[in-house]
This record gives sequence, structure tokens and C-alpha cells, in this order.
Amino acid sequence: MRYNKLTDLTGKPIVENITDAIYGSRKTICVITRRYLQSEWCSREIQMASFRLFDEQKDVLILLFLEEIPAHQLSPYYRMRKLVKKRTYLSWPQAGHHTGLFWQNVGRALETGDAPTETADLLTGPAGC
Repeated sequence: MRYNKLTDLTGKPIVENITDAIYGSRKTICVITRRYLQSEWCSREIQMASFRLFDEQKDVLILLFLEEIPAHQLSPYYRMRKLVKKRTYLSWPQAGHHTGLFWQNVGRALETGDAPTETADLLTGPAGC
């Protein structure tokens, strides 16, 4: 068996591993940074997680932004931009000194079928698109 960029060490295609991991998980957390957006594999991860979200119509995707990202940088990622416009998301930069509340909201998003509530607007909110 030969190892290459498109397979893991067991010879399984990486895209298949990504798909299996996303569909085999209760929820997927995408930690979004500028570098994440530049990665081909991360782009495939967010696409697959979005497909599952739209396919199952359940809240299975949590978007966690570690830095402020302008809307024009999200535009190539149309599905993610659309998600951010429609849904509440968690933003580390907006958390400021309220990091305890931020992590509480992450925990709540993982426990329930619902996204974090709009009442935590120090930490979350629609993208400024």
C-alpha cells in the first residue's frame, strides 16, 4: 500500500474519513480562523458539515469564530456565510472579559439540539454581512 496526500495511513481516502467523522458525531464544531478558511481540507470539512446540517435539518453544526473575519472573506464559502447570516454563532473576540459565559454557551450548544440563544448577545449574533 502506498501512502499519498489523498489517503490516510490505513489507505482510506481522507474525504471518506471526514465524512465518517462528521456523520458519526452528534455535533461538529468548526473553529473558524483565517487559516482555517485557507485550508483545502478544512473547506471540505465545513462543506460536509453543512451538507449534514441541510440534509438532516437538525442543529448538528456549531460555528466558533476565534477571530473577526470580514464578510468579504467569507463570500467564497457561500454556505458558511449563509449559515452565519441565518444562525447564531459563537465568537471568541466578542466574548471579551466574559470568557466564562462563552464556555457556558459552548457547553449549552453541545448539550442541546438548539443553537446558543440570542440573549447572550455579548458573545453571539448575526454576522455583519
